[in-house]
Amino acid sequence: MRWQGRSRRKYTGGRIIYSRGKRRFELGGEDTNTIIGETSRKTVKATGGQEHIKLLRVNTAVVTDPATNTSKKVRIETAAGNPANIHYVRRNIITKGAIIKTEIGNARVTNRPGQEGSINAVLIPGTA
Repeated sequence: MRWQGRSRRKYTGGRIIYSRGKRRFELGGEDTNTIIGETSRKTVKATGGQEHIKLLRVNTAVVTDPATNTSKKVRIETAAGNPANIHYVRRNIITKGAIIKTEIGNARVTNRPGQEGSINAVLIPGTA
């Protein structure tokens, strides 16, 4: 069972043979890959009757200005950078840590939009 890429070898070099495969509740979900567009969300059932909201498309973000300590809902223009994957920029995919270009300047995404259903960001000083 290789949930997180665990080795199939012991530290001695011997093989580890698991007694069973993954169960359905142990499987991971598909990548959400939140892109820029008209806001669209999807609810997914979770264990214990819970629901998770996945953000599929979004065109606004709540951006906090650290200088004035105020937050404002602004329109997202495009993705400007993404340390997770350089190819996400040209596909306009937004993940945690991505740099987005907004109408008030560049901002860095501080939450996980594919798992939280919204985008929160912090304004980068000197980019307005």
